[in-house]
Amino acid sequence: MIIDAHAHVWPDHIAPRILATRPAGLDPRADGTLDGLRRTMDAAGIDLALTLGIAGVPQHVARTNEFIGSVDRSRFVPFGTVHPDLPIAENLRHLQDNGIPGVKLHPLFQDLDLADPRVVELMAALAEAGIKVITHVGAGGDSAANERGTPRHLRALADRVPQLDLIACHYGGYHRLDEAEEQVVGSRVVLETSWPPTVRELDQARVRAIIARHGADRVVFGSDWPMTDPAAEIAGIRELGLPPAEEAAVLGGNLAGLLGLEQVR
Repeated sequence: MIIDAHAHVWPDHIAPRILATRPAGLDPRADGTLDGLRRTMDAAGIDLALTLGIAGVPQHVARTNEFIGSVDRSRFVPFGTVHPDLPIAENLRHLQDNGIPGVKLHPLFQDLDLADPRVVELMAALAEAGIKVITHVGAGGDSAANERGTPRHLRALADRVPQLDLIACHYGGYHRLDEAEEQVVGSRVVLETSWPPTVRELDQARVRAIIARHGADRVVFGSDWPMTDPAAEIAGIRELGLPPAEEAAVLGGNLAGLLGLEQVR
């Protein structure tokens, strides 16, 4: 089974507007819609994908979670959104009312700082409710945005909320891999493999060393669709030459175990 931990989706009428802005300076490889994701998954042999929704402002949290909660659970696992400017109880209600088992945080696009005490408090509440969290870590925006999601802040959040199931995108530090190796690799967080525009930009020996040090049982495949081609990203993971059992775990087994996906579906 192959599971993609990192696929952004938007309603059909919103996706073109979002992608026209070239998020994080990247050119999209697909249309960002649920139908487009399903077609991509079929072509790449992906069984399930986490569909990620992000509300840039608190006023959009309710509508984003209504959309994310409506996805086809036979192919998609909904990961919704929260915002620290909303009361914790309201954030939880919007997730629970839509049956959403996880959230995506994005310091670049939500004006959200992983070191903010409000974020730490919110993450503690999500952990208590059994909600999983996947977050962007590293660069991709202006200098202020980049500082909101540093590997150092991610490690501090993980240490302050040790009960939180936390997945760190981009090996724990997009374009800040030195800091990620110092702060995140070897920690208790789960690492995710996406590196747009392609993981093949990274040195294979370095990636293998990161996985070996962190533990292949705590690494999950993610593509960052629609900004990448998932088939190429799967090939990039297979080109690492991991032992077959480790490769299978990274491509799907670890995430299935972490999220209890059979229960979610």
